[in-house]
Amino acid sequence: MLNVMLTGVGGQGTVLAAKVLAQAAQEKGWRVRTAETIGMAQRGGSVVSHVRMGNEGEEVYSPLIAKGTADIVVAFEPAEAARVLPYLSVTGVLVTATTAIQPVTAALSADPYKGAQVIRGLVEAFQDAPERLLVVPDEALLKRVGNRKALNTVLLASAIGTGRLPLTVDDLRDAVRACVKPAFVELNLQAIDVALG
Repeated sequence: MLNVMLTGVGGQGTVLAAKVLAQAAQEKGWRVRTAETIGMAQRGGSVVSHVRMGNEGEEVYSPLIAKGTADIVVAFEPAEAARVLPYLSVTGVLVTATTAIQPVTAALSADPYKGAQVIRGLVEAFQDAPERLLVVPDEALLKRVGNRKALNTVLLASAIGTGRLPLTVDDLRDAVRACVKPAFVELNLQAIDVALG
């Protein structure tokens, strides 16, 4: 059983990323269950997607990942990475973007939220096992892609690049072709190349 949690802020493409990941797993013949907790996502709120895959042929009975059992957490935003960290297993890998998205409450605060501080905290938290943390320089990569909307694909490709997801780059490309609107397929295929290049 492989448990992957994706987390971000409404509008970042977290739900589509979960759909692409589930499609890639289904194409391999694995049982897959997904669930989202989206709350106030359309207002910039937290979005969490659970993807559970029976990558060894086992049945998947529940779509929700329990605390301490996520093999991989893919975070589209640093504070969201910190928020779901209790779900990561003791051997799990955290893949996180570096660009912060200011919540309205923080933007109005005298001391605004800074993503760099959260990233430093995550690096500190993983100092005894740095191989379990992949910090993705999303701003630089997406500048090369030419579109911020490809963040989800950049992060999925980065997660596959860790070797912890038993999926190939070709599996991801095929899933992108199946799930992404035709007008955006080439952009997302380019994002895979940039992320892994």
